[in-house]
Amino acid sequence: MKQIAINTEYITLGQFLKLADCISTGGQAKFFVKEEKIEVNGQAENRRGRKLVPRDVVSVEGFGQFEVVSS
Repeated sequence: MKQIAINTEYITLGQFLKLADCISTGGQAKFFVKEEKIEVNGQAENRRGRKLVPRDVVSVEGFGQFEVVSS
């Protein structure tokens, strides 16, 4: 499982996908979350504005599993 460090209280799913190299621009997030299977802590998620906090686990089909950690 890859760890993605954030230095804020939370990060949105759209910003997270960019940090995790799943997408190259923030504008792609809207379409990406609708088309790809994404789970946050085992629950299906399709809102790019979903707030992720440290210890959340994000699974992105085709990209793997990521854990949000604080830096």
